[in-house]
This record gives sequence, structure tokens and C-alpha cells, in this order.
Amino acid sequence: MINNVTLVGRLAADPDLRYTSQGTATASFRLAVNRNFTNQSGEREADFISCVIWRKAAENLANYAKKGSLVGVTGRIQTRFYENQQGQRVYVTEVVVESFSLLESKRDGSNSQTSGRSQGGEGNYTRNNQSSYSATSDPFSNTIDISSDDLPF
Repeated sequence: MINNVTLVGRLAADPDLRYTSQGTATASFRLAVNRNFTNQSGEREADFISCVIWRKAAENLANYAKKGSLVGVTGRIQTRFYENQQGQRVYVTEVVVESFSLLESKRDGSNSQTSGRSQGGEGNYTRNNQSSYSATSDPFSNTIDISSDDLPF
């Protein structure tokens, strides 16, 4: 059986960070994901997908991502139900996020990509600095002149 989800979208609101009675962090959020097509009036519509993330990754997401942040998530779809105060059964479908990546740099100009993982009950957080492309960092700007006689083929 396969149950994998990969989404890229913007946070519809700040993540809602809470803690269970045992002290485990959990954050819920909605991810606005654009559809690949436009409607009859030429506007692009979006799906607002409910997501939940656990442990240290939840704290990291709540600390580093805010409303409007472009986020990539991977995880699985989960369905559950509960009874509300009126005794009616309410069904919930959500993405349980196993890892996330912030896909934009901060507005202050720092160029970093942040990712969090929550797998197997352990929270893990890594931060990788990556430089953005600019004309001065072009890897092909220092070309070498080679004659066809020097090529091995």
C-alpha cells in the first residue's frame, strides 16, 4: 500500500502550535495549493488542505514559517472522526506531515533553506545554507579555451 503526499503551497495562516497533555508539540495549519488550471473567468483557484505536524518539526515550523510562507511538505493522508458536542460524528481528512522545507528565503535577504523532519517518533531539524544564483556566482563565468585537438574524442 502506498500513501504518500507531496505538496507545495503557501500557509493560509500562522501555524497553530499546541502541546498534548504529555508535552508533545503539534501544529496544525492549512496549505493553499494552486490548481494547475484556471476557471472560466481566467482566475487560478486554490485548494486549502488541512495539515498536522508533530514534535520538534512542529515547533520549528511554527517558529520559522508564517502566513504566506511558501512551504513544501511530504507526508501521508489520514482520516479520522470524532463526536462533536451535539453528538454528531465529524469526519476529518488531513495530511500528517513527515517533513517540510521552507522554499523562500527570508525577506531580510538571508539565503537559507530550512527543513524539518518528524519520523519514527523522533524530531530532527537541519538547516542548510545555500547561496542564491547571481551573476557573480555563475559557475560558467570562468570558461577555458580548449582546442579540438585537446579533446579525447
